[in-house]
Amino acid sequence: MMRIISGEFGGRRLKAVPGRATRPTTDKIKEAVFNIIGPYFNGGNALDLFAGSGGLGIEAASRGMQQVVLVDRQYAAIKTIKANITVTKMPQRFRVIKANAMHALHQLAAENNKFDLVLLDPPYQQQKIAANMAALATQNLLATNAQLVCETNAVTVLPVQLPAFRQLRRQTYGTTAITIYQYGGTHSVS
Repeated sequence: MMRIISGEFGGRRLKAVPGRATRPTTDKIKEAVFNIIGPYFNGGNALDLFAGSGGLGIEAASRGMQQVVLVDRQYAAIKTIKANITVTKMPQRFRVIKANAMHALHQLAAENNKFDLVLLDPPYQQQKIAANMAALATQNLLATNAQLVCETNAVTVLPVQLPAFRQLRRQTYGTTAITIYQYGGTHSVS
């Protein structure tokens, strides 16, 4: 069973995406992530780029993010995200986009969005996290000092040095690794 752990919507149950195409973040890892980056926020905008069930993005809203954009390319995931948003009874705080990650980033950039928190939890076999981070920076989608939370399998080690980003922490939890970056606000491609 998945649930919203803490905050405004704490304790409410969330559905998982049916099938094996998505891997939900466990409550233990979700709790650890938000204890590192928050645990609570005073407003701001969040982007959950590979949302799956929407659990991470909904948790961010529960803990104080004002607006959350949830992106996934699978129909089953979009349906699950929408069902999970209804448990918050605050649908106006969420936006759901059915698209692949890069298409969604282009769309969000065209609308001049800026995010304070980005959650990157792509399917393990399709990880392009460094490319996603570069796209977020070059398309001017990040607020200064934005935090990026990257979930990978434990054997994947993301670069410590990335243009415009500073790695704050890497923590492993069994087979899962969480790597947290902060955006510095200047992006240079070398």
